[in-house]
Amino acid sequence: MNLQWWQKADKTAYGRKEKLPLPVTAGLLGLGFVWAAPAMLTTEGDTLWYSNSLFSVLLWLAASFCFYTICNKGFEGSYKKWILPGAFSLLFSVCMVFGAQLESKGSVPFTDGGMWLCILLLWGCFTVVVRFVWELQFNSRNVEEKQSATEEIASEKKSGFLHGFWTALAIFICYVPVFLAVYPGFFVYDAQDELMQVITRNFSTHHPLLHVLMLGGIIQLVYKITGSYNLGIACYTLFQMAVLSGVFAYAIHCLKKEGMKKSVRIGIALYFGLFPTIVMFSLCSAKDGLFTAMVLILTFMLRKLFCGPKEFFGEKGNVALLILSAMGMSLLRHNGFYALLVFALLSAVTCKLTGTSVVWKKGLVTFAVILAGYFLVNGAMTMILSADDSENQELLTVPIMQMARVYAYEQDTLSEEDKQTLNEILPHDALMRYTPKISDGVKIDFNNEIYSQNPSKYLKLWAKLGAEHPFAYLNAWFMTSYGFWYPDAVIDVYRGNSVFTFTYGDSSYFGFETEQPGERQSKLPLVQEAYRRLSLELAQQKASVLSMLFSPGFLFWVMMLILGQFAYHRKWEKLLPYGFAVLLWLTVILGPTYLVRYVVFLWVLMPLLVWDLFDI
Repeated sequence: MNLQWWQKADKTAYGRKEKLPLPVTAGLLGLGFVWAAPAMLTTEGDTLWYSNSLFSVLLWLAASFCFYTICNKGFEGSYKKWILPGAFSLLFSVCMVFGAQLESKGSVPFTDGGMWLCILLLWGCFTVVVRFVWELQFNSRNVEEKQSATEEIASEKKSGFLHGFWTALAIFICYVPVFLAVYPGFFVYDAQDELMQVITRNFSTHHPLLHVLMLGGIIQLVYKITGSYNLGIACYTLFQMAVLSGVFAYAIHCLKKEGMKKSVRIGIALYFGLFPTIVMFSLCSAKDGLFTAMVLILTFMLRKLFCGPKEFFGEKGNVALLILSAMGMSLLRHNGFYALLVFALLSAVTCKLTGTSVVWKKGLVTFAVILAGYFLVNGAMTMILSADDSENQELLTVPIMQMARVYAYEQDTLSEEDKQTLNEILPHDALMRYTPKISDGVKIDFNNEIYSQNPSKYLKLWAKLGAEHPFAYLNAWFMTSYGFWYPDAVIDVYRGNSVFTFTYGDSSYFGFETEQPGERQSKLPLVQEAYRRLSLELAQQKASVLSMLFSPGFLFWVMMLILGQFAYHRKWEKLLPYGFAVLLWLTVILGPTYLVRYVVFLWVLMPLLVWDLFDI
């Protein structure tokens, strides 16, 4: 018997003989993965179909072969090169196991030793795989190709606007069939409330005032002229379609200037124009579409800033576009401002520590202008419109849900004094409406007036209950956020809620309907039915592999895997511009629930991330 393969595998990258032969190591890793894999899945009841079956043997053989192939490559370098893959893999393993528990049982059993053992096994397996992936070098184009692309762009400079126009028009045309199918558009989520603010002239800062004025202003203006709310909604939908088409065309033009091949640009244009998730929010009245467009422009500007600060400040229009996109993004979603504020502070510290004086001085001034402009514009709108800005429940969503969970599930452990204090800001009826995946039913009755009189009193109560019920607090937060970090989560947070034209069932992927005063008048019923199924049924989730393209949790981990690769190879100029997107994601996991609308930017930024990874 030829044992040459065994002897070869018995050596590491350093040429030393090891105690365990590589095939044995690979087999043990494969076995550990097979044992722990079910903990990542939402399997319920009898699992003998998995453990007591030939399938588990085949999975073990496949996993062992993969680990053998990976380990046989050898890993050069010091132990420090394991730290980042280990940290990433630990977080991923925890999220996968916790997510499966939350999806199937509604809570994480923190005292379950078997669960932690599974996390430990998965951690070891994924650490090896992640380091192998990050060790891969993605070759950039050579100097000749880059020079050729630069010359091509220079020769086409005069026709740049024309190319951008035709690209925008092509994307817009892709939207038209869906627009006709759901005419006058997806008037849903907060749209009715925003329109009523304009109609009644009774404004609040619950929704960003910039979007309230744009949405309500356009619809009400058209209504006064034509007497038709449907036409007003259609005009706003067309306006948003045009803006997003133009922004996407601008993004593709920027990638063209960076040397992206024509075939790839065409593919990205089709992606922006046809991928259902992007199309849904391009035709949706919610602020998320325009917000995402601003995030995309801002990310391009940040890429330019960190990759070449001197060139960035030397090129006309860059600073103005950075300021306008950042301000627009902040004025369209409150969490965008919070993320930008933290990003500006971290960027300033980073640039100061690294001695990048150009970015430190001019960048600090630029971000100061952005923040000052935001406060000035937002404050002026609030004052002019006499908008009510007394609400606190959006910022306190997580604490509200944590205390509501304790009250709903562990009320017997609370003292009468604690109950009385809690009921001052959250009535008993509101607390008993607690549903784990969404905070709307509870926070709607939050007493802002009482809370504002003595905030410290209620924050002390929150801290006290948290110390007594730490696992309940963690589960309360996880249940409103796990759809953002668990790829297999079913987005069904509105299950059982009745709206104008339907009752939510298995899926709440997208709102779909046209709320009053609008009325759906479909011109293409078959296309409308396709989008109804994508929005309200599990249609896309029944397609293996492809279903992950619709998963916010999956796209998040793809983003983090790519950013981890940048960090592993110390490509900071590629990593830092996406720091804002990560901070933006951190703000949404502190929000009221997990819905696709809050993270549409993941879909829009994905082509840019892949481009930076492969430099296609």
